[in-house]
Amino acid sequence: MSRLSRLEVCLRIQSSGLVPVFYHGDAGVVAEAVSACAEAGIEVFEFTNRGQGASKVFEKVVEVSARRWPGVVLGAGSIVDSETAALYAAHGAQFIVGPSFSERVARFCNRRKLLYVPGCATPTEIGTAEEWGAEIVKLFPCEAAGGPGFVKALLGPSPWTRIMATGVADASKDGITAWIKAGVCALGLGKELLRKEWIDAGDWSSVRARAEELKGWIQSARG
Repeated sequence: MSRLSRLEVCLRIQSSGLVPVFYHGDAGVVAEAVSACAEAGIEVFEFTNRGQGASKVFEKVVEVSARRWPGVVLGAGSIVDSETAALYAAHGAQFIVGPSFSERVARFCNRRKLLYVPGCATPTEIGTAEEWGAEIVKLFPCEAAGGPGFVKALLGPSPWTRIMATGVADASKDGITAWIKAGVCALGLGKELLRKEWIDAGDWSSVRARAEELKGWIQSARG
């Protein structure tokens, strides 16, 4: 798809409410995961930089998705330095996600007008990231940081903050609802959506059904 502005990507994430988070060393498997989620109406996908040659896998996935699902916005996660951010941007990443905040990554993304979603776990870290232009921050690890109660408390004095919670412990309807009601703009879900047994078996219909279920819970919680 054509490159979106970072504000457009931000709005896409907020509208979706769900960001699949996934890594696999086989580009074909990742492309199928993207496809299953897209068929469920989830058009944002975070590929994590976790394996040897991961950027090459991502490059192939971008090529396949451009043909099959041109409306899907692909981003790169687990990014901790500007050099890796630049590599993924060159391969077509439309947003960058990190487990922590990096001034160098923020500077690069600001220069290139890319959405940067840094990992934060305290009000001070969130405030610093926002001073560097973060439109969305990733609450990570979200349960250890305080769960939905932390989000609700933080948004009281800081209602403009946009939070994506990643690594939720309870991905049941009640658990998802609690996060949405607390005020997160999105949830980043990995194994809670893309279960290993489904991936290993190539059971993409189950992935699609799970994505539809999660999306429905999010929409219901939003009212």
